[in-house]
Amino acid sequence: MPDKVQRVKGVNDILPGEAKQWQALEGVVKNVMTRFAFGEIRPPIFEKTELFARGVGEDTDIVSKEMYSFTDMGQSSLTLRPELTAGVVRSYIQNNLQQLSPVQKLWYEGPMFRQERPQKGRYRQFWQFGAEAIGSPNPEQDAEMIALFYAILSELGITESVTLKINSVGDSESRATYRSTLQEYLRPHLSALSETSQRRFETNPLRILDSKAPIDRELVKDAPKIRDCLNAASDAHYKQVLRMLESMEIPYVQDDLLVRGLDYYTHTIFEFTSDALGAQDAICGGGRYNDLVKELGGGDVPAIGWASGIERLLLVVEALKPHVAGSELDLFLIVEDDALRIPALQLIHQWRGAGLSCDMDTLRRSLKSQMREANRQGSKFVAILGAEAFKNGKVLLKDFDSGEQEAVTFNNVVTRIQQDV
Repeated sequence: MPDKVQRVKGVNDILPGEAKQWQALEGVVKNVMTRFAFGEIRPPIFEKTELFARGVGEDTDIVSKEMYSFTDMGQSSLTLRPELTAGVVRSYIQNNLQQLSPVQKLWYEGPMFRQERPQKGRYRQFWQFGAEAIGSPNPEQDAEMIALFYAILSELGITESVTLKINSVGDSESRATYRSTLQEYLRPHLSALSETSQRRFETNPLRILDSKAPIDRELVKDAPKIRDCLNAASDAHYKQVLRMLESMEIPYVQDDLLVRGLDYYTHTIFEFTSDALGAQDAICGGGRYNDLVKELGGGDVPAIGWASGIERLLLVVEALKPHVAGSELDLFLIVEDDALRIPALQLIHQWRGAGLSCDMDTLRRSLKSQMREANRQGSKFVAILGAEAFKNGKVLLKDFDSGEQEAVTFNNVVTRIQQDV
């Protein structure tokens, strides 16, 4: 026997049972996005490598260590997308979406790729859904974006088990002030920092606040707060965002060490976390990125966005189960006589066309085995097609929950089931 081909390390198969949960979550996301007037966008899975180098930042772990990049036959350097904000902004610029509306509210869902150590709920191919609002500089847009994800959590019934952490990194002037203040604080401890943080000390010292190294975390816990370095405009913007969240009764915790891992953030940044995930507790992260559109060749257009990992979110969504219930099978057709296989196929084709989710046995198993299969699939009803009933144009329709059964004509099966579904 030849050796079995195994899946690539760090990727995962989504099997049919799990896919029901994914579909249920996707249904909730699409419904909430529609209510908030966001339109779906589907950028390509790979882009030019320079897009992520310019957009995400060359000093980030994503660009420096984790990207799946390759050279195509035309000698262009391409990269499987490690995140989607840069791709959405590229599409916004290239397709002149600002001409359609001064504010573009877009959402997406799909796979991302990062060559990092696999973690709980995060694989090397992982799935995200997210949203971007491009065009408004005002705090109400920040508050709406946060409210958008909070509405998804509310639909899933898990707001009580999730914490919103929020901070502001201010505008370029505020960040420059804080950068100098933070460097001054850390300079006497420079040799004690981790190797990565020592390298970042000159290039991007704010990222040291985001370090997971124990020695770094100990040193930065008493570091100056970026909020104390915000200029008047940045401070006013941040305080208005908080007041707006309070007006919508969205609870939050201010986290002075929150800086997020990407270079393009300005002003408001935030994360939603859950203690059900252990150390890797983030299920959503985002913030404002007022300079990114200009950095990628567009106009001076402000924007804000967030992304959520589907695998991680599903780990904490116990309340998703009621949504999954709607995906059970409506009807399983049981065939008593193999001579009735052709009319059975005709009937199930007719019922599926009328909107029922139906299945039947194609292994020609015994009546008992077919009934067991119907039960395994969680079918609400079974329709038993026997020779005598077939002559009369009827099936024996059985309600699995109540156990009640009755003879129903072929044409009335759909109506009878839809009365109970």
